[in-house]
Amino acid sequence: MSNKNAVILAGGISSRMKKSVETDSAIDKKFLQEAESKSKSMISVGNNGRPFLDYLLYNICESGYQNALIVIGEKDNAMKEYYSDKKVFPELNIKFAVQHIPSDRVKPFGTADALFQGLSAVPEWKDESFTVMNSDNLYSQNALKTLLCSEHSNAMIDYDAEGFQFSGDRVKAYAVTVRDENNFLADIIEKPSEDQIISSRDKDGVTRVSMNIFKLKYNMIFDYLKNCPVNPVRNEKELPTAIKNMLKEYPKSLYCYPVSEHVPDLTNKDDIIPTKKYLEEHFHNVFTD
Repeated sequence: MSNKNAVILAGGISSRMKKSVETDSAIDKKFLQEAESKSKSMISVGNNGRPFLDYLLYNICESGYQNALIVIGEKDNAMKEYYSDKKVFPELNIKFAVQHIPSDRVKPFGTADALFQGLSAVPEWKDESFTVMNSDNLYSQNALKTLLCSEHSNAMIDYDAEGFQFSGDRVKAYAVTVRDENNFLADIIEKPSEDQIISSRDKDGVTRVSMNIFKLKYNMIFDYLKNCPVNPVRNEKELPTAIKNMLKEYPKSLYCYPVSEHVPDLTNKDDIIPTKKYLEEHFHNVFTD
């Protein structure tokens, strides 16, 4: 049995990237054009024009994962074509699943639906665990290895909100986490109020947030993904909702690993330059050929 499985959620339509208006006039027009036409994780901010997602896959490989399932959108043939070339990551078994959009919707049905459709494409994983993550965040090898090597079937990286190199307003938009006395997840609060942010702080006064990277047991989470209710405000099936419903039946089943580090986030056009600088500083010897 192998638990060296990674799932990358890349089926979104990058609406925030496309709608955002850059405030930094130094952004190269090439990147702005790509931001309008490509999936955000495929913007070529890396060495020799390598896409952002290459760096996440690099960290996944270096952390010891063997299988990567990329959940893509219905019209994202470019990503599938690029990563189907075995020369890109020959050491990684890359598969694809398509997040189909229901006929009565114009955009995907959210992260819980994306993961449900992805797992439905790999029933051979049903007795295994996997690590699921966003395609537009560059999670560190430390975070990825922590989940891969965890003794717990379900776990998450619980980030110190002060560890990010973002503005305070941006951090406030992240979901805050609440843990019990043994560091098991008790709650995830999406779009928290100021009072909820304050009340979620741990005994040391630290606010911890989710960056949507979890280790999950296929057999435990699958039905909660399938039956995930639709958020009445955002009209999407959200992964944290499915996880919280799983915890109602299986309390103390998802362990939180506290981590304090930056996670590059390629969400808006103004993220392009800081992300490119981060890659130049931290991955200057990667993809240089």
